[in-house]
Amino acid sequence: MDIRIMEYYLAVIREGNISAAAEALHVSQPALSRQIKDLEKELGVTLFERGSRRIKLTEEGMILRRRAEEMVRLMQMTESEISRAQKKLSGEIHIGAGESLAFHVLSRIAGAIHGEYPEVRFTVTSGDTEDLMEQLENGLVDVALIFTGYDHSQYQGVRLPERDRLGVLMRRDSALAARERVSPADLTDLPLIIPRAATALLSSDPAYDKLNVVTVYNLIYNASLFVEDGVGYAIGFDGLINVTGDTPLTFRPLENAPMQQGTVIWKKYQVFPPAVNLFLDRLKQIGN
Repeated sequence: MDIRIMEYYLAVIREGNISAAAEALHVSQPALSRQIKDLEKELGVTLFERGSRRIKLTEEGMILRRRAEEMVRLMQMTESEISRAQKKLSGEIHIGAGESLAFHVLSRIAGAIHGEYPEVRFTVTSGDTEDLMEQLENGLVDVALIFTGYDHSQYQGVRLPERDRLGVLMRRDSALAARERVSPADLTDLPLIIPRAATALLSSDPAYDKLNVVTVYNLIYNASLFVEDGVGYAIGFDGLINVTGDTPLTFRPLENAPMQQGTVIWKKYQVFPPAVNLFLDRLKQIGN
């Protein structure tokens, strides 16, 4: 049994016969008759006394009528409560994120939630892992998109399916721009601008021991201005700075560099408001 069949059953009782009920429900009479017969077969009882021009319920039919009215009324109440809850859902969701195209996952979730619940607002803070972990710990952001490891005893996380490519942002007139890929050997003695979060990653590879780091950054846009003005070569993710058209910049991937996956983390055991819980539920459906 489902609610739709219960509504059909009550319509037949209300209208007095199958024909009038079919017209009121905008279904064909044979289809409605078949639904009623299937219901009787499923229950193993006869619901109507046949032979009279107007519907007359059997004892079993009267029992089902009472239960059907309760079921339909309960469903209507549930739908009404859910609808009210949807209209009332509001609040702010604070997102911290490292710069990455993987942020599209979060922005799409945010857009869908705002479309359903216009009173929900979002605050986005950009930064590297060090910045974001501090803000997460202090309760300034609810979730944070990071690209390094984290303490699994303190935080829960969802790894995003998207992957970012690590490479070098450089001027088009650079000699390295003629290469399809850049190796660690190519970077030796060149002035480098590296993300703060990458210092540990690069230092763990002996091939990068002799790198000439002149600037450490946490936001790629400012680093790109350094590159544009000839200060050095910036290591970062592909796709974050426009390198098309008349821009003086170009990007080359780092040879043998592993693709990077971001993880959205949040504090374990923290009680979140409904809007944040909804965001996390949507996030868990997408992540892996």
